[in-house]
Amino acid sequence: MTERERDTKGAAARPRRTDLLVLWGGIAFSLAFAALIWWAGQRLASVPHLPDAGASWYYWKLPEPTFWSQATAWGFYLLHQFSIWGLIYYAQRSRVKYTTRLHKFNIVALAANAFFITLHLIQTQVWYDGLAQDVSIWSSQGSVIVLLVWVLLMENRRRGLFWGKKLPIKQEIIRFARKYHGYFFAWATIYTFWYHPMEPTSGHLIGFFYMFLLLLQGSLFFTRIHTNRWWTLAQEVIVLAHGALVAVMQGNNMWRMFAFGFGGIFVITQMHGVGLSRRVRWIILALYMVAALVAYGLWDLTMIHQITWIPIIEYLGVLILAGIFGAGLWVAGRIKVRKSPDSQAAGA
Repeated sequence: MTERERDTKGAAARPRRTDLLVLWGGIAFSLAFAALIWWAGQRLASVPHLPDAGASWYYWKLPEPTFWSQATAWGFYLLHQFSIWGLIYYAQRSRVKYTTRLHKFNIVALAANAFFITLHLIQTQVWYDGLAQDVSIWSSQGSVIVLLVWVLLMENRRRGLFWGKKLPIKQEIIRFARKYHGYFFAWATIYTFWYHPMEPTSGHLIGFFYMFLLLLQGSLFFTRIHTNRWWTLAQEVIVLAHGALVAVMQGNNMWRMFAFGFGGIFVITQMHGVGLSRRVRWIILALYMVAALVAYGLWDLTMIHQITWIPIIEYLGVLILAGIFGAGLWVAGRIKVRKSPDSQAAGA
């Protein structure tokens, strides 16, 4: 057998990475649809808005909502939400294994998300309003923060939380977080997706592109790419670019807090889970420290404490979330013991 024949035979024996092909196709779709939002959004310039009223005010909503603007936003959101939740439930009940090919429910999830992404664009063009008309901006931002904290908790066993060191969190808490994370992540992503109208501002375009990637990730559950450490790391790090760029566009001098706050989580936690050598990690840490000193030194070095705000919030969030899960599991265990046949017989 020639070398060429052996290579051909080996390539044929390797499973085709359908999940990887779909991932790259999904990324291309996300970029193309962001461009479509920009193009279609030019006609939204005539939509009236109330004056900006501060940090707790969401600017992009109608001054006087209509029945159909609210009914379509909430109706389409709920259809989207329960369709994905139903697919997650079905997949978990099917007890399938992780594979490099797509399961049928992956195909359905991809199609459903593509359909609702398109529907949201049409809904914005016709009725405009998202969920922002009825709920606080902090509910949308808070849902994403909890999602990021949840990821840190789930990954504690694999990469640790501080410089590769694991927190002593019970395995049952981690198992619970892993088993049910899909439901919360689907809610946080889809809720935030329908919160905003598809406006063509730079902040909206970056945000929707990020949402598209999260929806793509959520569609690929029970595939190998879903747990690929580089792909999952990319989704965590993109929030750094999103937060910093939006802050730059708003001109509020808070971009350093987002860039070096999320950057701090990267050097403290995230970079320790992708197999980088110790030397490379030290180089990244040194570059991070120099960049932070230069960025704040050119502005106001006394404000460099801002880089600790986001890490403090997220790491405290991990402890709080683990505590909530632990308390819930303890209560569920006590209820289960009381309802067990043995305990009832003993009581009798």
